[in-house]
Amino acid sequence: MGFNYRKFTNNLLNPSRKVKTLIAISLDFSCCIFSVWLAYYLRLGEIVPLAERGLEALTYALLISFPVFLLFGLYKNIFRYSGLDSLFIVSKALLLYGFIYGIRISILGISGIPRTLGLIQPLLLLFFIISWRVLVRFLLRKLNSKHYTKKSLTKALIYGSGEAGRQLVKAMQDSQEISILGFLDDDDNKKGCLIDGKKIYSPINLGNLILKKDISLILLAIPSIPRKKRSQIIKYLLKYKIAVRTIPDIADLASGKNLITHLVDLEIDELLGRIPVEPFSSLMKKNIFSKTILVTGAGGSIGSELCRQIIKHKPKKLLLVEISEYALYSIHEQLEEYEKIDTEIIPLIASVQDSDRMERILSIFKPATIYHAAAYKHVPIVEENLIEGLKNNLFGTYDLAKLALENNILNFVFISTDKAVRPTNIMGATKRLAELSLQSFHEKNIALSEGKSKTKFSIVRFGNVLDSSGSVIPKFRDQIKNGGPITLTHIDITRYFMTITEAAQLVIQAGAMAKGGDVFVLDMGNPIRIYDLALKMIELSGLSVKTASNVKGDIEIKITGLRPGEKLYEELLLSKNPIKTKHPKIFRSNEPFILYSELEKEISSLKNLIERNNLEEILNKLKNIVIDFSPSSKIVDHTFKKKY
Repeated sequence: MGFNYRKFTNNLLNPSRKVKTLIAISLDFSCCIFSVWLAYYLRLGEIVPLAERGLEALTYALLISFPVFLLFGLYKNIFRYSGLDSLFIVSKALLLYGFIYGIRISILGISGIPRTLGLIQPLLLLFFIISWRVLVRFLLRKLNSKHYTKKSLTKALIYGSGEAGRQLVKAMQDSQEISILGFLDDDDNKKGCLIDGKKIYSPINLGNLILKKDISLILLAIPSIPRKKRSQIIKYLLKYKIAVRTIPDIADLASGKNLITHLVDLEIDELLGRIPVEPFSSLMKKNIFSKTILVTGAGGSIGSELCRQIIKHKPKKLLLVEISEYALYSIHEQLEEYEKIDTEIIPLIASVQDSDRMERILSIFKPATIYHAAAYKHVPIVEENLIEGLKNNLFGTYDLAKLALENNILNFVFISTDKAVRPTNIMGATKRLAELSLQSFHEKNIALSEGKSKTKFSIVRFGNVLDSSGSVIPKFRDQIKNGGPITLTHIDITRYFMTITEAAQLVIQAGAMAKGGDVFVLDMGNPIRIYDLALKMIELSGLSVKTASNVKGDIEIKITGLRPGEKLYEELLLSKNPIKTKHPKIFRSNEPFILYSELEKEISSLKNLIERNNLEEILNKLKNIVIDFSPSSKIVDHTFKKKY
């Protein structure tokens, strides 16, 4: 059998802890002997047998050194990973040793031992002990790097040679997964320079570097550059179809939440290149500061982010209304962890369908503003549970708005969806009906109060938010990690996207501009083709798409067909020519609505149909009320199937 280098290095690199300690003690013991012998030679200029004249000097060296070394924990270090800090500890230990040894040999003196030996020997011992540790560390790291085949190490470049980049290369120097081969930096003055032996290259040469050095990963270490510049860099890297990961956000690094080596995937909004507008502080505070605020659906994706944004602007009380106990517990725990928050946070288990419970909450706490985010929002689920979708999305909103009027709540902000525009599914129809309810309540309020409306009802409509529950983004991410396939309902399906944080901030700012009966539409940018998004996610994972022309690809994109009620594309406006507001991302839309007297009859009729579980008539009624509602599928409600 041939020599097994891998097995040999594995045994050499991984002996037992006792063996490693014994080897270290033996080497230090040898250094003590040699340093005493050499000190005699340097002092006297002749070779002195230690057994004849240096035995007493050696005995003191051993008796003093090893207790000191044990005191400083020199044998607890893992030599392969020891760095400057461990060498500093060795130096401190030798300084103490030299002080004690010098007092005994040089000051107190011993007959037959030159006093200068107390100075020469500790310096020699310091040199030898540090030298063997540095040499062993170097050899072990060399053997360790050879222990892993070239294929098992991912070759990477760090984008950014600033402080974060330098810290990252030091932190990853012993990585058994990633080998850092250099830096990329836009600064021309740094080109060709070295940091810890790693060369700095211009990003212009990235294509050649990928081929020449077999680079398969770029690590972004640019946590503090402007968002726009960062987006430009990511867009540039996308051209090379190479895996890109990033260090955590600088705030997380500063707070200690994450280590610099905790590499993370790019945020999906960075792939889309959307640059959020900084929120207007005056609008964020207007309906919140020192007031009692109520958020329904407080544990959901939008509701929880609304709570996180609201609490930053110091409300007096924040009422968390949520039907899910676990979701309520989670958001309550998160908010309680915020530092220096004087807000009283009140968790309330409640359903917006329970009018008695909601009436009790409103009458006791008298919130100044209600942010109504509670809703059933997953299109296929609501399609299969038609009546429950109506109860929650329509009647829950209708009854809560009615209670807001009766309790003189100043502001009622309803979170709507682009699916309410010319809906093709039950979820969209219920949300559009909820919009019509709020518009009719505003009309009623104006009529009753002679133009002096007490409750300002407003609607904020926007598209998909990134990484929300049910979003395609986390779904695609999991499918890529599991080796595919990515499942997509249609190759041409498009959607609008924005981050949850931006959406929540815009909702709060829109509500602050409300005059009553407003329909606010958020600027979502251009719609994104989901197939293109899937391609970007695959490429930034360092993988390729498996197709008929590329059968050796990594991830297949499988088209499954549109689900019941699903549209190829979404819209945000019913009317044309939206009106600008003082915020560049928020527009007003003048849209048709139903008078309260008419809507009240339709709501009553729907309730009667629900009591009889007459799904066909319910669907017909929805078509009559929501003029643009055009169902794209037959009734798929499970109770309807059982009935027939």
